[in-house]
Amino acid sequence: MHASRLSRRAVLAGTAAAAALTTGALQGRAHAAEVTAATPSYRWRNAVIGGTGFITGVLFHPAVRGLAYARTDIGGAYRWDERAARWTPLTDHLGWDDWNLLGVEALAVDPAHPDRLYLALGTYAQSWAGNGAILRSEDRGATWTRTDLTVKLGGNEDGRGAGERLLVDPRDSGTLWLGTRHDGLLKSSDRGATWAVVSGFPATASASGQGVTFLVAVGRAVYAGWGDGDGTATAVNLYRTTDGTTWEPVPGQPTGTSAKVPIRAAYDRHTRELYVTYADAPGPNGQSAGSVHKLATATDRWTDVTPVQPGGSDTFGYGGVAVDARRAGTVVVSTNNRWADGDTVFRSTDGGRTWASLKDVAVFDVSETPFLDWGDDQPKFGWWIQALALDPYDSKHLVYGTGATLYGTRDLRRWAPRIRGLEETAVRQLISPPAGEAHLISGLGDIGVMYHERLTASPSRGMATNPVFGSATGLAQAAVKPSYVVRAGWGDHGNGASSHDGGRTWAPFTAQPDIAKDAPGPIATSADGGTLLWSFVHWDGTKYAAHRSADNGATWSEVSSFPKGATPVADPADPTLFYAYDTDTGTLYASTDSGRSFTSRARGLPSGDNQFKLAAAPGRSGDLWLSVKWNGLYRSTDGGVTFARIASCWASYTLGFGKAADGADYPAVYQVGSTETNTAVYRSDDAAETWVRINDDAHQWGWIGEVITGDPRVYGRVYLGTNGRGIQYGEPV
Repeated sequence: MHASRLSRRAVLAGTAAAAALTTGALQGRAHAAEVTAATPSYRWRNAVIGGTGFITGVLFHPAVRGLAYARTDIGGAYRWDERAARWTPLTDHLGWDDWNLLGVEALAVDPAHPDRLYLALGTYAQSWAGNGAILRSEDRGATWTRTDLTVKLGGNEDGRGAGERLLVDPRDSGTLWLGTRHDGLLKSSDRGATWAVVSGFPATASASGQGVTFLVAVGRAVYAGWGDGDGTATAVNLYRTTDGTTWEPVPGQPTGTSAKVPIRAAYDRHTRELYVTYADAPGPNGQSAGSVHKLATATDRWTDVTPVQPGGSDTFGYGGVAVDARRAGTVVVSTNNRWADGDTVFRSTDGGRTWASLKDVAVFDVSETPFLDWGDDQPKFGWWIQALALDPYDSKHLVYGTGATLYGTRDLRRWAPRIRGLEETAVRQLISPPAGEAHLISGLGDIGVMYHERLTASPSRGMATNPVFGSATGLAQAAVKPSYVVRAGWGDHGNGASSHDGGRTWAPFTAQPDIAKDAPGPIATSADGGTLLWSFVHWDGTKYAAHRSADNGATWSEVSSFPKGATPVADPADPTLFYAYDTDTGTLYASTDSGRSFTSRARGLPSGDNQFKLAAAPGRSGDLWLSVKWNGLYRSTDGGVTFARIASCWASYTLGFGKAADGADYPAVYQVGSTETNTAVYRSDDAAETWVRINDDAHQWGWIGEVITGDPRVYGRVYLGTNGRGIQYGEPV
């Protein structure tokens, strides 16, 4: 359950969108600029869930009490505010074109200059992703100076929980080191403004490997972990420099499968010992062996201090490591990918001679984020534990990251999420009901569906159960019977469910089509809740025939005339009408017999991108809007027989509706799109005649083209899905 597993689909769409900015698809820009009004004042906040994604690194500042930073794989970086006891996001200013920079590969602080902060950004190192970048701050991340790199980084790839790969040189604050995955070791002599490859670094980078997995200061020396070794007796996985110029292998280092990939390292300055965690794979998945070793740096003597040896059915690697800055010989390490016995954090107070598992005495309070309570069949202590940090000013203040949250303790026994302000959900579907207790129901990557009684607190019911979903693939509400809601996704006991109380409680469908087991996709319900249409798309993109049910999922029949893989859309006023947009052919299909059969209507519309989105205006029959990315925005008022292009914007990625403005006769329209040169969030109060931008340059959140909806009860309130920064909601101020 990890919010970045489904993120690639979204960012690929963002890639195409960014590419389109350089094509000839800029028609209408001049006209759009004329009809876009001034930006109104909006306040943006997260709808609170709490974490939900992989915390890949946490770093306490060694010289400032209470100052800490966290990084995530797709959701940017954060600074801890000790007084407010919450995290402050630092990278929300990164916009549409910079979607690939929301994954943080590494962060670094300067022990001698507490206000300096450095981030190495880049989500993917694949050919379709852009290059990485370095952000430099002199005010703890309040403002930034940017340097674009000529290499790619991989903040959401295997090995993302290793590190840190970025380091301020212990001999010179003006010198920085950056370890890359495929391009060796880089060095900057001007505090990150410019970078060059270190020609004397002896390891050869692999196009498919991990490269430098961490950089750590050991006194005045720098040590570098190397993840491309083969685990043989002659393999080298640890290098060092004592003069900042010459690099050499560290002698006597451990080898073998259990020490193949060095994951993290921590230096105990009291004992002059370096602790290194190892695994047979970079993680966070796929590890089955691991070890912990310490190096006496004065003598180059190695000691195996592994707490528990993996073996048999109890397979795992080791991940995080941290030393106590106040107490010599006190160290903590974490297991990773340990599913048989569950992951834990081990603590030693005698330099690794003996260890105690903190899980054995742990007491958890997850009342602030109830979705973390999955019952006895889930590992309560967490999983994917690679981020682990000890407060240098408090020996009992320990935090560790998981695939869903950040846990903390101040007595090594009682644990609770330390996640306020940090929201990393990848959002797939949003519904704002027209009535009832909740103003929002959300369908999310990896954590299913949630019912938000309040926007300022994590949903009290946690994840929707019966069944529990990993990732949601569909969410729909009956327009004239809002008590009826259906959902689809990857479930533990079936992949579809319905609710008869507006999403508060759920029951699985009595039956499901066979294909639903392997390819659950989007789902729709007719306006009166009497008919369900379920479309099926495998994670690899294979499309299958949709199925229909007229008895709340008790029986299903194939609808052969429905375009395979399309998203079904119900007419909000007429329960006999359904629509679907075939992105392969650019054809609008409609059903007038409650989904039994579909026939083509409008043809020749934009095609070739499966992320084009069709939306139906609430309370109206046949009023359809089609967002076709850089091809613009189209509208039909005759149920899809004809479409006209909207002249007021040249690009539209997702669109939704909310309560009409006072005196207006049409719902407010919200979209992520482009009316001028930038892609942003817009609202129209006059059916898309004119638009106002409602976000600003400080609130952009990378790729935001998946879903948007207004609140039908509160004019001006809009809910926006991000790919790693959770649910953002904005309100006029």
